[in-house]
Amino acid sequence: MRSRFEEQLTYLHNSLIEMGALVERAIANAVKALTEKDTELARQVIASDDEIDDKEREIESLCIKILLQQQPVASDLRLVSAAMKMITDLERIGDHAADISELTLLLAEMPYRRNLEHIKQMAEATTKMIADSIDAFVKKDLALANAVIDADDIVDDLFVTVKSDLLELIDEDVKNGDKAIDLIMIAKYFERIGDHATNVAEWVIFSLTGSHKKKSAV
Repeated sequence: MRSRFEEQLTYLHNSLIEMGALVERAIANAVKALTEKDTELARQVIASDDEIDDKEREIESLCIKILLQQQPVASDLRLVSAAMKMITDLERIGDHAADISELTLLLAEMPYRRNLEHIKQMAEATTKMIADSIDAFVKKDLALANAVIDADDIVDDLFVTVKSDLLELIDEDVKNGDKAIDLIMIAKYFERIGDHATNVAEWVIFSLTGSHKKKSAV
C-alpha cells in the first residue's frame, strides 16, 4: 500500500515539474513574441494555454485521488495540499502569458514609442521567479523560496516605473493613449505573474514547514 502511495507522490512531483516547465516556456515565448512582434509565436502561446489547463486538471484529479485513497497525514498531507494550491497559481500564470500575447497581436502593427527595457526587466525577473519557485519545490530549498518572495518587490518597483513612463507618454500626446494603456496592461500582467510566483514559493514553504508565509494578494 505504501509503495503505491510513494509512486503516486513521485508522479505528483514529476507532474508539477512538467507543469512548471510548460508555464516557463509560455512566458519565455510571450516575451519573445512581444519584443520581436512575432505574431505567429504569440498565437502559439495563446493556443498552449489549453495544455497548461489540461495539466492543471490532471494534477488536481491526482491530488483528490491521493486524498481519498491514501488519507495522507503530516508532511505528505501538506505536500498534496500545497500542490493543489500551486497548480492554481501556475494555471493563472499561463493565462497571463496568453493575455500578454493577445495584446501583442493588437500592438504588432504599430511601432513602440517607448523603449520596452523596463518591461523586459519585469519579464526577466518574473521568469526567474517562476523558475526559482519550481526549483525550490524540487530541491526542497527554503532559502530559494524566500528569495523568490523577496524578488517580488523588484517587480513591483519596475511596474511603478513602467506605469509612470507610459503615463508621461500619454501626457505628451493623447493619441498615444490606446497603445500606452495596452503596454501598461502588459506590465500589470507581469506584475501579477510575480505575485503568482510568490504564491507558489509560499506554498513550497508551507509544504516543508507547515507555516504559510503570506505576502502577496491577487
